[in-house]
Amino acid sequence: RFSKEKIFELYTNEIYLGQRGSFSIHGFGEGTQAYFDKDISQLTLPECAFLAGVIRGPNRYSPYRYPERAKARRDHILDAMVETGALPPERAEAARRVPLEPAPASVEASEAPYFVDLVKDQLLGRYSEQDLVSSSFRIYTALDLDLQHAAAEAIREGLKEVDEKVTARWKRRGAEAQQVQVCLIAIDPHTGEVKALVGGREYTVSQLNHAIAHRQPGSAFKPFVYAAAFQTALETSDTPVTPITTVVDEPTRFLFEDLEYEPSNYGERFYGVVTLRQALAHSLNVATVKMAEMIGYDRVAELAARAGLNPRLRPTPAIALGAYDSTPLEVIGAYTIFANQGERVDPFLIRSVRTSDGAVLEEHQTASTPVLDPRVAYLVTNLLEETINHGTGAGTRARGFVAMAAGKTGTSRDAWFVGFTSNLLCAVWVGFDDYSNLGLPGATAALPIWVEFMKRAVALPAYRDVQPFVPPEGIITVAIDPETLQLATPDCPEVRPEVFILGTEPKELCPKHRHALVPRVTGTLLRSIGIQREPERQPQPPNDAPGLPLLPATERQPEA
Repeated sequence: RFSKEKIFELYTNEIYLGQRGSFSIHGFGEGTQAYFDKDISQLTLPECAFLAGVIRGPNRYSPYRYPERAKARRDHILDAMVETGALPPERAEAARRVPLEPAPASVEASEAPYFVDLVKDQLLGRYSEQDLVSSSFRIYTALDLDLQHAAAEAIREGLKEVDEKVTARWKRRGAEAQQVQVCLIAIDPHTGEVKALVGGREYTVSQLNHAIAHRQPGSAFKPFVYAAAFQTALETSDTPVTPITTVVDEPTRFLFEDLEYEPSNYGERFYGVVTLRQALAHSLNVATVKMAEMIGYDRVAELAARAGLNPRLRPTPAIALGAYDSTPLEVIGAYTIFANQGERVDPFLIRSVRTSDGAVLEEHQTASTPVLDPRVAYLVTNLLEETINHGTGAGTRARGFVAMAAGKTGTSRDAWFVGFTSNLLCAVWVGFDDYSNLGLPGATAALPIWVEFMKRAVALPAYRDVQPFVPPEGIITVAIDPETLQLATPDCPEVRPEVFILGTEPKELCPKHRHALVPRVTGTLLRSIGIQREPERQPQPPNDAPGLPLLPATERQPEA
């Protein structure tokens, strides 16, 4: 039905010429852009010969992997043109002397190659490769291209700072720094839609998708310890665990199954008697392990597994500090229980699969699983707000991110930051592929990338409307004296609002200033009864920075 010229035209527009990231290159138009970053009308004779030759085996003759082999194949085509009389020998000889110089083999993170790989892997789990190739399915995903571009830009900007710090650290050790790897995932915390995903630093260098690589979450795991602790308040009325429950932060040796475990705080600093709010905000290790020991390590492991973290977590003291591996995709899925009022939603990439004529083969239906009581989820979220405003995540504010948010740093061998607003949840991981110690805390390596991304995200119309975290029914805010941790009176020199599950709030008046009764109030009513809120504090350095100005609650001195 077609002339040979027409058949050849169809062939040259469809022939497979290799891969660019997750995307196949089909036809000489795409091939010219991919290999030489120019229009086909601008091709030189040597470049034309390369494209003609690469048809035989795009992977075998890749100019990036096998440059000598690719050049030999190009020269073979030039020789064949001489043999057929299509090219004078002198022109062929001149073309052979031209170096084969393809365009840089970069694949922009904004093109979502790791996301596409995950989509393909999931599809291959449900359909045969033959069906995917021949049936022309239409795949609709949850990817938001604006957010994907923001993620790529954030990583590009944020890694500059990280690279400088890593290079300086390795230089001091007299060694050459290896390249840092990175992962960023952003999801809708209420539906689980994966809106952006960057699984590595440079796809053409490494196709390892760090979004599904197992790593230690470190302190990014701690919110699950405190969630398990607050959950116990619903089971017993005897000394319920609340944000003002105190533990002693001091060097401690824990015994477990006849083995000793002796964790330390970052920088070997200890702060005496601290509240759980202080312990989580400043990421105090010993205080967190003590709380896990108090409520039972098995409770922590059980909650983490229900939240979607690695089900093989062992109930040991090390679990409290995130010593057991989980993937970034698991971690961000688990954090939905805090951002979604105790309900877990599974992260997903594919919205629907349809045939070429539009018939629906599958369509994702979001389903949530109750994991936490909404009141407990709100308490943890409120403490994570403190982390961003005054704790180890205070760098978010110092870097100009002003939207209402909650989040947590993580430091193991790697660096983490996981945080969320009312409509977007983002996790960032930074580390080395060989599992060696990055040597930088989450606040230094992962937080800057998170901030760069979130500043761009909240500037987009779809994510601009950031709302406060609304307490569910059964949460009460009362005014307390931060020194005695009892109900404040008008004579207390300092007053702070604190959140509680109704019925677990303090019942006694401040013993040092109990001249008048102060009723239970919400934060918005403090001023109406003549009690001022605690003055807004400047962001303080994190636990891993020197000079942390954190005083035990029992040692604070009243203002004159």
